[in-house]
Amino acid sequence: MRSRRIARADVEVSEVGLGTWQLGADWGQVSDDQARAVLHAALDTGVTFLDTADAYGDGRSERLVGSVVAERGDHDRVTVATKAGRRADPHVASAYTEDNLRAWVTRSLSNLGVERIDLLQLHCPPTPVYSDDGVFAVLDDLVAEGLLAKYGVSVETSAEALTSIARPNVASVQLVFNAFRRKPIEEVLPAAQAAGVGIIARVPLASGLLSGRYRLDTTFAENDHRTFNRHGEAFDVGETFAGVPFEEGVAAAQEVSALAGEGRTAAQLALRWILDQEAVSTVIPGARSLEQVHGNVAASDLAPLEPATHAALERIYDERIRQHVHDRW
Repeated sequence: MRSRRIARADVEVSEVGLGTWQLGADWGQVSDDQARAVLHAALDTGVTFLDTADAYGDGRSERLVGSVVAERGDHDRVTVATKAGRRADPHVASAYTEDNLRAWVTRSLSNLGVERIDLLQLHCPPTPVYSDDGVFAVLDDLVAEGLLAKYGVSVETSAEALTSIARPNVASVQLVFNAFRRKPIEEVLPAAQAAGVGIIARVPLASGLLSGRYRLDTTFAENDHRTFNRHGEAFDVGETFAGVPFEEGVAAAQEVSALAGEGRTAAQLALRWILDQEAVSTVIPGARSLEQVHGNVAASDLAPLEPATHAALERIYDERIRQHVHDRW
């Protein structure tokens, strides 16, 4: 497993990490034993970056991550990033008060079983929060008090990312970035690289679309966001299939799959495309099985994609996907 440096966080992380939303909720049923096996497998294969959130299963994901890292004695080797804010009800900018921020951090510290959070990220807050000096002053205080090592943001739009990168103490920006969501290449990635801000690529397989396994008649469990949030009913639609209409995404993904060739899967091709962007610090695919863990991690060992493959992926995006997503996020 190769590693990459997040300069502002002063940390090296595995270039393939593990997202753990699916271990908490919203991706169908995942048992505790299944979740723990996935975490152990990821750590066994060299993953040193785990991403979770207090909202994933209302803390379930954080507790599972904290438990496995603790029993392995991996605190010094593994960077655990969590997120806060999405549990606010209503989820409005005025909820991001000092009292709430401190309460969210205290709860995550307890869930993770640690005295300091490696990386706390604001969890896609309302847009005005990114411009609120008071919010970031509280985060600075929490770092000074030793409750956070560093902090970053998780964003929905490129504009939010650019606002955040301009803040001197934001260590990382997490955003949806994949072969079906290419807009960050234009401004966000160059700005982050110049500032030493880490880029954490989430939804790297477009909720599984880029695996090439889905067909028009593929169905998902009732408690899976790919069923209940397909049109943005529960949260931003860009988090589900990267905002691409399912029917169009299935067709485009079949074209992507045809580019995989020998020795790599469609999912590995999609992950390798992200890793070919040198401004990316780590990509955080989710996994619900050991097979998925090992397949995702193997993308780190693949050679960079051929120029012709990059060109073909850009063509697929321009012809099929751009009109649906490029100007929205």
